Amino acid sequence: MKIVLIGYRGSGKTTVGKILSKVLGLRFISTDEEIVKKTGKSIPEIVKNYGWEKFRDIETEIAKSLSDEDNIIIDTGGGIVLRDENVRALKRNGIVIFLSAPPEVLAERIKDDSSRPPLKLGRTHWDEVKEVLEERLPYYRKAMDIEISTEGKTPEEVSEEIIKILQNEKG
Repeated sequence: MKIVLIGYRGSGKTTVGKILSKVLGLRFISTDEEIVKKTGKSIPEIVKNYGWEKFRDIETEIAKSLSDEDNIIIDTGGGIVLRDENVRALKRNGIVIFLSAPPEVLAERIKDDSSRPPLKLGRTHWDEVKEVLEERLPYYRKAMDIEISTEGKTPEEVSEEIIKILQNEKG
């Protein structure tokens, strides 16, 4: 079983992924953590020194390297769905779950997160979330097999919902 979690920053991918990993006994991998391991640099450093395009290239390498993995939960970066080749690699032998939430919920959850550089310079935090989420929503919906709203739910509740869906899919 391969479960791929997609969604915007603050949607709960990392927290839910770690819970699912523990409950289901599957390995947990974060594409962002893999990028940091591979490069020896933080994501803000990569973006500042080499730009978003180089970051996306490394992200694609990581996605492709995970395409044949099994018994794994993959927590992806919010923009991984922007490249079709990433989506194809991640969907291979896996189920893609889009963790969604309204922009105001996401903005509140990530307002103090300095671990990621801004995507749109010169924008307020709220405007960036609203604008980027609007741009990415069609990509998330195209890539996903299942969408689960995380609004008003604990990570444990979201994880339980995913497990129930997976059990129903198995029959």
